[in-house]
Amino acid sequence: MEVYFDNSATTRVLEPVRDLMVKVMMEDYGNPSAKHKKGMEAEQYIKEAAEIIAGTLKVAPKEILFTSGGSESNNMALIETAMANKRAGNHIISTGIEHASVYNPLAFLEEQGFSVTYLTVDEKGHISLEELEAAIRPETILVSIMYVNNEIGAIEPVEAIAKVIKKKNPAILFHVDAIQAYGKLAIRPKRQGIDLLSASAHKFHGPKGVGFLYIDQRVKIKPLIYGGGQQRGLRSGTENVPGIAAMGEAAKIIYTDHGQKIKALASLKDYMIDRLSEIDGVTVNSLPGHQSAPQIVSASFAGARSEVLLHALEDKGVYVSSGSACSSNHPAVSGTLKGIGVKPELLDSTLRFSFGISNTKEEIDYCIDMLKELLPVLRRYQRG
Repeated sequence: MEVYFDNSATTRVLEPVRDLMVKVMMEDYGNPSAKHKKGMEAEQYIKEAAEIIAGTLKVAPKEILFTSGGSESNNMALIETAMANKRAGNHIISTGIEHASVYNPLAFLEEQGFSVTYLTVDEKGHISLEELEAAIRPETILVSIMYVNNEIGAIEPVEAIAKVIKKKNPAILFHVDAIQAYGKLAIRPKRQGIDLLSASAHKFHGPKGVGFLYIDQRVKIKPLIYGGGQQRGLRSGTENVPGIAAMGEAAKIIYTDHGQKIKALASLKDYMIDRLSEIDGVTVNSLPGHQSAPQIVSASFAGARSEVLLHALEDKGVYVSSGSACSSNHPAVSGTLKGIGVKPELLDSTLRFSFGISNTKEEIDYCIDMLKELLPVLRRYQRG
C-alpha cells in the first residue's frame, strides 16, 4: 500500500488541471504578447486565471500578479515593498516561525540597513497581539506574518493582527504568507486588512513553478524583474501560460464545494490525532478541530529520530516529512518547534503528516499500524 501524507510539501496535480496544462502547451501555445489570434488565445487564459483567483479572494483581477511560486511571491512582497517604501522608514516586523522564503529575504534586508523585529509565539504557535503592538515604531513600514504555519498548522489571527497594525499606523503594510492557507481557508484580504498575500499552485493540486502575489492596488512596490513590461511592468518576461491556466483551474476546483472539502480534511486531521494518542511516547504538536489548519498534524515520537522513522515508514510505503521540504537538505533545529516549547529531546523526533483531498481514513489506519510496528524496534535500536 502506498500512502502519501506529505501534501504540505507538494500535492498531486488533479487530472483536469493536467489536461488543461497539456492543451495549452500543445494547442494554445501562443505568446500572450503576440498580436495575432494565437497570442490573444494565450492572453485569455491569463485573464481567466486572474479572474478565477481574484474571485476566490473577492479582490480585483488586476491585483493578482503571477509569479514562479511561493518563494518568489514572498521575496517580492518583502524586498521590493521594503525598497519602495524605505523613505517612510526602515523597520519590519515578522515572527520567529516563518518559512525560509521569508526569513532569508529578511536577513538580506537587514544587510541592506533595515531593522527587523521577530515576534515570539506561545505554546500554540500564536503571536501575542500585545507584543506586536509594542513592537510597532514610527519607522515601521511592513509587517509579515504567515497565515498557517507549515510545520504544525497553527493559524495566526490575521484579522486581529491587521487591526492592531492599522490602528497604530494605517500606512504600515501587512504581508501574509498564505502558502499553506490558500485552498484550505476562506480568505478575504479586503475584509481582513491584508495588503499583500502569497500563494503557490503546487500546494493546492496545481503544478509546480507557478504562484501568485495579491497586491492591493494602493500598495507601492518595485518590480523584481525588468524587461518587456509584462504584468503592468511589475514582473517582466513571457508569462508561464500553461502553469497560470492550470493554477486557475486548480483554484476553481478547490474552491468549488470548498466547505465540504475542508470538512473532510479536518475530519482526517482529527482522526489522525485520535489514532496517534493510542501510541505510547507520542506528543501531538497540532491542535484539533478549527484551532489549527485542517491538513497538518505534527507529532513527536520519544526515543526515535525523525529521519530514521521517516525512512522506515518510507520502506513501508508511507511518505511523510520531518519538516519543511524547502529546507530539508539543510538540517537545522526547527524555530517553530523551539518556539512552541517542544522538549529539546523531541526536537529531532518530530514528523509532519499532511493531507490532501484524496486521502482516506484507511490510509491513516495503515500508517498507525506501521508506526506501532516500527517504533518499538527503532526505540530499542536507538537505546542500544
